[in-house]
Amino acid sequence: MVDNAFIPNIYNITVLRHGESQGNFEGRHQGQADFPLTEVGRQQTNALVDRWKAEKNSFDLIISSPLMRARETAEIIATALGIPLVFDTLWMERDNGLMAGLSEEEVRETLPQMDFIHPYQPIGQTGESQWELYLRAGKAVQSLLKRPPGCYLVVSHGGLLNMFFYAILGIAPQPNFHGPRFRFNNTAFSTLHYDPHSHRWYVVSANDHFHWKSEAV
Repeated sequence: MVDNAFIPNIYNITVLRHGESQGNFEGRHQGQADFPLTEVGRQQTNALVDRWKAEKNSFDLIISSPLMRARETAEIIATALGIPLVFDTLWMERDNGLMAGLSEEEVRETLPQMDFIHPYQPIGQTGESQWELYLRAGKAVQSLLKRPPGCYLVVSHGGLLNMFFYAILGIAPQPNFHGPRFRFNNTAFSTLHYDPHSHRWYVVSANDHFHWKSEAV
């Protein structure tokens, strides 16, 4: 862990997965299909707000995916904490093509030959390949670091946030290899510091969801 007191002009970045959505609740492959938060998702987000208020935690800016489940999560936080909010399509979930909005059973019926571990083929026939998602995550990182040093909250999605970690850790997608997965419960967040002087990332915490004890997917 790096101490901010000794490194001026550092980036304090918190990446947050959205609250439980209707698509999560129904067990659907969401991708860029637009599902709202469930009541549980709103409760999760409000519990996080209460925690951050108690901890006197705030941010200079919230950057959110424009998809409804992330947008609603970000808007609840922005309103409660009085923080400016902007939307950026780079932080949207992976485009999963014809899988979008389908249940697991529907995917097996309609796309039986799906190859989930080929990094260069589009998922769901028409979606983003893992490599394309990785490159987009890299652009998202770059866009964040083009902003001045400060304290940022990013509200995004599990698939994109996994590739965010791939990008900063230098883990490239590889053929016939699933690669590591970084767990993000609904409204779980990871905290990172980036030191622009040493060009080094520090992972401070991961999958922090202690404000909400119930398991969510």
